[in-house]
This record gives sequence, C-alpha cells and structure tokens, in this order.
Amino acid sequence: MQNQISFHNSVKLKEVLTPSVEPISKEEILSNNWQIISKINFTGKLYLRDKSETNTFKGNLNKVDPDSLIYSKINVRHGCIYYHPINAIPFAVSSEYPVYKIDSSKALGDYLVMVIQSNDFKSILNKKATGISKARVKPTEFLETEMPIPSLSIQKELLRRYNDNIYQAQELEQKAIQIEEGIKHYTKDLLGATTKQTPKGQEGKYKYWNLVHFIDVSEWGVDIILKKQKKEIFKYPMVKIKDICLLGSGGTPSRSCPQYYKGNIPWIKTGEVLNEEIFETEEHITEDAIANSSAKLYPKGSLIIAMYGQGDTRGRTAKLGMDATTNQACAVLHDIDNSIVSTDYLWYYLQGRYDDLRSLASGNNQPNLNAGKINNYDVVVPPMDVQNEMVVHIKEQKALAKQLKQKAKEMRENALKEFEKEIFE
Repeated sequence: MQNQISFHNSVKLKEVLTPSVEPISKEEILSNNWQIISKINFTGKLYLRDKSETNTFKGNLNKVDPDSLIYSKINVRHGCIYYHPINAIPFAVSSEYPVYKIDSSKALGDYLVMVIQSNDFKSILNKKATGISKARVKPTEFLETEMPIPSLSIQKELLRRYNDNIYQAQELEQKAIQIEEGIKHYTKDLLGATTKQTPKGQEGKYKYWNLVHFIDVSEWGVDIILKKQKKEIFKYPMVKIKDICLLGSGGTPSRSCPQYYKGNIPWIKTGEVLNEEIFETEEHITEDAIANSSAKLYPKGSLIIAMYGQGDTRGRTAKLGMDATTNQACAVLHDIDNSIVSTDYLWYYLQGRYDDLRSLASGNNQPNLNAGKINNYDVVVPPMDVQNEMVVHIKEQKALAKQLKQKAKEMRENALKEFEKEIFE
C-alpha cells in the first residue's frame, strides 16, 4: 500500500466527502421522469439508461442529487468518476456507484474529478482495489485516500487555466472539422454534383406504394432503395472500380503457429485503416505465413478499403506506403490504370464517398461490404487536369487539418501536465 507520490495540502477524502444513501423507488423515478445510470466511461462521461428500461431494472437504487460525486467501484482506478453539477436533474444508481455530497466550503466537484482521474492518483486507487474476479475499491478505502486539497481560490484558478487551454484546443479542433467539411463541398462543386429531385407533383402521391426506376438505384432491396431515392448526378462520366483496377483481399495466418507472426512483412488490420498512408504496422508476418494462408503481398501505392470492423471502421480507406499484406477484412485496389485515374484522385474520391460506401453494407448484426459491391462501385472520372487540381487542393487542406488536430492534442496534453504539476510533487 506504500506509494511514492506526495502532494501539498494533503487531506483524506472523508474530510470533504460525506456518503449519501437515499433509496429511491422505480415509481418515484418514473413519476419524475428521471433515469437510471448505465455507466461512467474512463473519461468521466455519464451514460443513462433509456427511460423504458426503468421497470425491468433489478436491484435497489439510490438517488443522486445535484452537486454530488459518484464513482464506479470496479473502474474508479481507471478514471470512472463523475461529478453531477449544481442544478442538474437527479438520477438513480445501484450500489456499485457510491454517492457522496461535497463540502463546498473545502472542495469543488470538478477539481476532485480532475485529480482523481490523473495518472498518479489512479495508480494510488489501483493499489486499493481488492477482490479476485472483479477487483473493487471499497467506499471505506476510497474515503481514507489522501488527496491534495488547496484553498478554493487556488482550485478555481487551476481549473480556469486548464479550461482556458482546453477551450483553445477545442477551437483548433473545430477549425479542422470545418476544413474537412470544406473538402466535401469543394469536391462536390468540382465534380458538378447535383441531386435528381422527385418530379414536381409526385411528392407524396402514394403513401404506401412507390414506383422505383431501375436506372435510379445501384442495387435492389428496400433499405438500399430508400437511401438512394435522391440520385446524385455528375457532369463527368462514371466508370466502375472493376474497370480501372484489380481488386484483391487478404487473410489471417493461423494464430496457432506463433512463428508466422515473427517475420518482417507488414500485415494490416482494419483498425489501422485510418484514411492515412500506411508506413508501419503493428504486426508482421513471414513468407511461410503467406504461403500457408490466403494473405497476399500487395505493392506500394495500392489502396485499401475496410470492408468491416468496429464502429466507424467500415468504409475507411488507406494507401500503402510500402509493400504489405492485409487481413481478409480489407479490400485492396491494385494495378490501378493511371491513364484513366490517378491513384491519389481515386483515394480522395473514395474518402469523400465514405458515407455512401457504408450505406452499401448488408447484414444484420454487423453490416459488411463485399468484393462484389466494391467492384461495381461507380467512380466519377473528370479529365486528368481536374483530377490533379483536386488532389493538390485536398492534400494541402488535409495537411492543414492534421496540423491543427496535432496542435490541439498537444495543448490538451500540456494542459493536463500543467495541472498535475501544480498538484503532485
């Protein structure tokens, strides 16, 4: 239990926090239109259950009033702590989330959360966790933990400086978002994209019956047709991906043979497909791994489309900055006919069609793209000088957005370092 961390103005948490146990019934929750906690994530963000889940919730519940602090017994050592601000709407928690009232004459809720989420303080709480399957930090141990509590004026000043830096970082991130949105508008304007509207007088003509022209949809199926009712028209001709390049996929060498993953051939997973050029990978495989699996080595300059993956992964693209292999969840566009399209133009075009590509996915639990849909995907092909103009402009804008994001990231990291430097010796 010994720790090597020390700080100024140290007091035990029990001197500023008072346990609050106020049982609340489901009837009271429903009558007040309140909600029940779902979780607190590692950054301290609160998630509430849908109100429809109140009746089916099992277990006793306690009320969380404004100006209260709660933490997850299991994950407080990972930063799962939340301050419910003054004037906020009450909600309910299970016994897995102890509730505390804050002595406002000694501490600010936002300050307490900042300190508890610091890496140094999380390491202290990690040593206090007990249990075998799911180690927990007991309320008694939590309250006995020492914390630096300077005067309220100092707490306010530390928070002000931190929030000022975060605000500046958010402004930079917002500028980056605006640049990325500008790229989308620029691309549409350059390619002369317009939307084919429903003929005048036809809107709402049939409530349950719609006529769909075959030429207006790229694929049959109710969901696809509903998404494609407004067809985009471009001023330049279109070709299918299969007409301008070859399409391949990859494979995963057997994990039962660890030697396969001790080579020097880059092996890409969809999580590494991030709309960037790839120069390094997390894992590398051997030539034997390629020979004994469906993995293939693709040349530098090939383009990758993630066919499936968690969250926003599906539909993302990347460009190979070196020869590499991929797993089976990646579609690889190679041997691109540069007499028709430049590789970078095709890459930026696909990035701009991210949402449209994702909409082609099918499947219930985890919708996927497939080789057939990608092969038959339409690509607008303007003259080469227009392609080059678009590539130069987008490359410059993407570099600027990336620079802003990196600066914002550094500002966030420095803001936290400065805050912790004032607290910990």
